This record gives sequence, structure tokens and C-alpha cells, in this order.
Amino acid sequence: MGKGGKSATGRTLRICAAALAVLSAAPSARADWRDDIGTFRIGIVAEPGGGNTVPGLARLTEAYTNALGMKVEFVVGRDYAALIEAQASGHVQYAVYSALAYATASERCGCVEPLVAPVDADGAVGIRSVLVTRDGKIPDLGALASHRIAVAPVDNVGGSLLPLAELSAGSVRIAQDSPFLERAGSATAAEEMLSHGQADGLFGWEPADADGQPGNSGGTLVRLEVAGIPRSSLTVLWTSGLLRYGPHAVRTDLDPEAKRRLTVFLTNLKSLTPDVYDLMESTHSGGFVPVTSKDYAVAAAIVRLGAGARE
Repeated sequence: MGKGGKSATGRTLRICAAALAVLSAAPSARADWRDDIGTFRIGIVAEPGGGNTVPGLARLTEAYTNALGMKVEFVVGRDYAALIEAQASGHVQYAVYSALAYATASERCGCVEPLVAPVDADGAVGIRSVLVTRDGKIPDLGALASHRIAVAPVDNVGGSLLPLAELSAGSVRIAQDSPFLERAGSATAAEEMLSHGQADGLFGWEPADADGQPGNSGGTLVRLEVAGIPRSSLTVLWTSGLLRYGPHAVRTDLDPEAKRRLTVFLTNLKSLTPDVYDLMESTHSGGFVPVTSKDYAVAAAIVRLGAGARE
């Protein structure tokens, strides 16, 4: 064989060797994100009185381990502030949040993104605030300041935080200390003020689906009816935007394949392994659906309002 033939053969061998090297390296490249993480840590907040125990911990750990193909460990935080700090610092890659806790984490570091959130059996995906009046005592939203409005305690989401965040950004002048607001000791007490004629209106809440249609799994109007007020005498003057139920969120720098695996696992969890779903989500029984950061714009507005009040 001539020199040209030997040269061509050498080049062919080198190309084949390079191709084999790439192919042999591919599995390890795909596993790099697992190697980089080592142990995938999932942060949750302890149940009141539960200490650091997690119901069904072994079953949950097994399910997430199988979904990711790597070692998984649950980290129980004493509260959401501790959980936010753990994810912001990179100690946990995944966290289960309330809507406001997720928005706070996003404001804190910009390093988190939601994957999924739960849904109720009737399709409700969150709540919205409602302004209710009885027997037409308040003609419209513009007349708010000239009437007595019952409002829940300052930390109540649907009955206080949500209406203040949304209305204060609009044309209605409202603040925590507005003189027309009658602050009640609880959401139930606020409802009783409307029932007993001590208030002309009430800020409450109702479940809603993704299209804004009210759910049937409770809310202020249902509670008022149960208390004996005819539904026909109640008028909803205003509804807020939708506050989604809290998400399962990951760090934004998590490998896309890990995010994909988790999303597939979680969105199929209710149908494939309902026992694991019930361990992970005991409040909303309809399963998980994908969400994005845009779904938490209302939560972000509430968090920013609170931050502004503290400055």
C-alpha cells in the first residue's frame, strides 16, 4: 500500500478512535449533574408539633430516588424563613413552599423557579379575594371609604393581604390603617361582623380555577350561607387576581434533565402512585400541574407591598 493509503488509513483510525471516545464519554456526561450534586436535598417545613419527623419519609425518599436516579435526602426546616435561606444558599435544591414563601425566595435571590403546584379536586388552582356586601349596603367600589368594612387580621392572606396589595395599586385609596376598615380578631369574627350588621362589607376569599371561575370547595360566601345569610342577599363588588397555591420549586441552576424528570414524576404522581401523592400533598387532592414564575405575580405583589411597608 502507498503512502497515501497509509495516511488515509491513519486518519480513519484516528476518527474512529475519537468517535469511540465521544460515545464512551456520553453516559458520564449525562450523569455529571448527579455527580456534581452528590445528594439531592428536598426542603420542607415541619408540621406544627411534628418536630423534624416527616410522615412516610421512607416511601417519599424511595419515590424521589427512583425519579431522579440518585441519592435523595429530606431536610426539615423550622419555618419558611429557614427553608428560603437553605435554598438560596444552595443547601437544598428543591423546596415545597406556600405562595408567599416562594415569592419571598424569588425576591431574596432570584435563584428559584416553580415546577408544579397542586390543584383541588374541583379544578381550583388557588384563591382570590372578594369584597362582599349584604342587602346592597355598598353600591360600588368607589363608595368604600364611606362604609364600614370588616377585614381579617393583618397576616390573613385572602381577607387582608391580598385586597390591600391589589387595591392599593389601583384607584381605590386603601391601607392597613384606613379608618373605614374594621379589623377583626379572626376571619370568622369578620364574617360575624357582617352577619350581625356591625359592618356593611367584608373582605373574604373564594377558591378559583385557572380561568377565574369560583370553585365549590369553600370560601367566604359558602361560610356566610352556612351561617344563615341567604345567598340572594349577598353581592360580590370586587374580586382580586388569582393567588396560586404554593409550588414545588427548584434552584434555577439545576440541570434541565433533573427539572424534566421531576416535572414528569410530579404531574403523574396522583394517577400512578396516589399514596405518595397523599403523603406529599394532603390539602389539595386534584394532583400537580406545571406552573411558571408568571403564575405567582399576585404573590410577588403582596411580598413587595410588605417589603415597602417595612422600609
